[in-house]
Amino acid sequence: MRSIFTLLTRALILTCTLSGATSPSSLMSQEPSIKLWPQVPPGRIAAQGEEADTSKPGEKNVAGKPVIRLGNVSSPMITVYAPPAEINTGAAVLVCPGGGYNILAYDLEGTEVCQWLNSIGVTAVLLKYRVPRPANEARPLEPLQDAQRALSMIRHNSAQWNVKPERIGVLGFSAGGNLAARLSNQYEQRQYRAFDEIDSVSCRPDFAVLIYPAYLVEKGGSSALMDDLPVSSQTPPTFMAMAQNDPIGPENVLSYSAQLTKSGVKAELHLYPTGGHGFGLRATEEAATTWPARCTEWLRGSGWLSK
Repeated sequence: MRSIFTLLTRALILTCTLSGATSPSSLMSQEPSIKLWPQVPPGRIAAQGEEADTSKPGEKNVAGKPVIRLGNVSSPMITVYAPPAEINTGAAVLVCPGGGYNILAYDLEGTEVCQWLNSIGVTAVLLKYRVPRPANEARPLEPLQDAQRALSMIRHNSAQWNVKPERIGVLGFSAGGNLAARLSNQYEQRQYRAFDEIDSVSCRPDFAVLIYPAYLVEKGGSSALMDDLPVSSQTPPTFMAMAQNDPIGPENVLSYSAQLTKSGVKAELHLYPTGGHGFGLRATEEAATTWPARCTEWLRGSGWLSK
């Protein structure tokens, strides 16, 4: 009964948030958040001002609903959302919202995604990584430091959180998709000095989901992958979805998928004719918004959701 009540409570919280009745801080207080770092985080903190929703009146809604654009994140954290015990598959996913490394689309590509993952029996771990990015840096190091630490923290606490340590994936949108791809290929060497026993645990994801990922290829219409994506046979199996008319450019997923295939990594790519960018998993008439169903099929078919 407790797990059902918890799920209903979370759904109510989410509904209030989307209607504008709940602030980001009150939403985040509904589940216990865990600081990633025992001391001052490594690297730089570019945030100036208090962490808050930076959305402005009249700013673009998605599927007719507002978006929490969380800014000035200087204290990175994770929040664990557990599925009901009776459907828990033991799988876990680190969720990385997008926002150009300047803000975090905290509900659209964060809390709402956690609710969906819970509904298919997956423990969702929402990553609140540091934003904004330092000036003149397209792909800052600090979010990768946060992601590496967070993945290891999930694996380190797997028994306590009812997670199987060999079934931990990462899911990212837009810039968060870039972060998920970097984590998928930069796991052998930490981008920071070890703090404690958590950093002795592997930070390699077992699988990855990239939804309209950004910054995977060089600028100027090039098909060459960025040099911080050293795809190899050890890159985790990956699911990708993107719209062909996405202004970020479908070459991001096409080039990444091609390199995965060349390296012998299992990959599934869904390229939809239309849909644009930044739709999260809010359903519209666009076929691109059906990606959660396709992703669920991929997760189940790959064995990540088997009990």
